Amino acid sequence: MSSLREKKILIGVTGGIAAYKTPILVRLLKKLNAEVKVVMTESAKEFVTPLTLSTTSQNPVVSSFKSDDDSTWNNHVELGLWADFFIIYPATANTLFKMANGNCDNLLIATYLSCKSKVFFSPAMDLDMYKHKSTKDSIKKLESIGNILIPPAHGELASGLVGEGRLPEPEDIINFLNSYFSKKLRLSNKNILITAGPTIEKIDPVRYISNHSSGKMGYALAEEALSLGANVSLISGPTNQSVSKEIELMKIETADEMYKNTIKKFETSDVVIMAAAVSDFKPKIYSKNKLLTLTAVQIEGRYGALSLNENSLVNEFVEKPKGDGSWINGGYFVCNPGIFDLIKNDETVFEDYPLSELAKNNNLAAWKHNGFWKAMDTIRDK
Repeated sequence: MSSLREKKILIGVTGGIAAYKTPILVRLLKKLNAEVKVVMTESAKEFVTPLTLSTTSQNPVVSSFKSDDDSTWNNHVELGLWADFFIIYPATANTLFKMANGNCDNLLIATYLSCKSKVFFSPAMDLDMYKHKSTKDSIKKLESIGNILIPPAHGELASGLVGEGRLPEPEDIINFLNSYFSKKLRLSNKNILITAGPTIEKIDPVRYISNHSSGKMGYALAEEALSLGANVSLISGPTNQSVSKEIELMKIETADEMYKNTIKKFETSDVVIMAAAVSDFKPKIYSKNKLLTLTAVQIEGRYGALSLNENSLVNEFVEKPKGDGSWINGGYFVCNPGIFDLIKNDETVFEDYPLSELAKNNNLAAWKHNGFWKAMDTIRDK
C-alpha cells in the first residue's frame, strides 16, 4: 500500500541537467493515484518542456507570475496552500541558496515561501559544487527551518566525475516519500480484517436465500483503513463494489465460506470489523437438482416444506475468547489488546454511546458497528 495514494503533490523543477528525470517521477506518482501539479523555473525549460510535464501530470504547468497567453495571474499562494507536500526535484545550488535566504525572484520560490505543508528538496549538482561550504550552509539552514533533505545519490555525474551530487532515481524518490509518510500513518503496519456484503445460502442450483446488503459500509471501512496505512484483508460476499488493488480481497458466497476465511485470518489480525450481513438461516438440506415448483409455492392451500437451520457459525466463532484472553462479539468493531493505546480506559471516546452498547475488558474495547464511524473519527482526530 502506498502512503502517496490520493495525495496532492506539488513538484518544483529547476534548471539542471537532471531535470530530464522529472517526467518519470510525475508518471510514477500518477500511477499511485496521486494528484500532481508542476511549477518550474524559466531555466528548467531548457532541460524539460512544460508540454511534457503537463501531459504526464494532466495539469497545466506554470513558470511565471502571469500566463503568456492571456496575462492571467498564476496564484503562488493558492498553489502553496493546495499541496499536501512540495518537492523540489531537482534542486540546484542556485535554488537552494534562494530558498535558504528568501530571495524571491521567480514563481517557484514565491510558491515555496507561501507553502504551509512539508517541503522536500533533492539536491542535484556536480561533486565540488555539492561539497562547497556555501551549498552545505544552504542545506543546513533549510533543514533547520523544517525542510526535509532527500540526500543525493553517489554515482557518475554530468562532468564525468564520480561522487555525491547525482539526482536520485524517481523510484528511489517514491521509496523515500513512502517511507517518510508511512511512519506518520495511524494504522501503519497493522493488520485489519473486515467482513462485508451479504452471504447467499443455496436451496438448489437456481434458488437461494440472501438479503439486500450492498457491502458499501465494509468496503468504505476497508478503503479508510488502507488510507491510514493498514494492511487490509476484506472478506466479501457478492457485491458490485470495487476495491483498491492494495487490499487483499477474498470473495465468498456462503456463511460457511466466510467462517473458514475469518478463522484463517483472525489470529494474525490486530483489528477485526464484522460488517457483513450474514444470512440468518440456511437450508437444512441442499438439493443438487432443481426442486419442483410445487414444493416452493402454494398448491391448493398447501405449502411444500423447506427446513432451515440457523446460521450461527460466525457468531459462535466471534463470541469465543482468543488465546490471549481477550474476547470479541459478533456485529461489533473490535480492537485486540495493545493496538489502540488511545482508547485504553478512555471513556471520552465512548461518551456518545450508552453503556449497554459498550463492553470493555482491560485494553479491549468493542462497540456496535453502527457507532463505528463517529468513534473512529474521535480516535483519529485526537
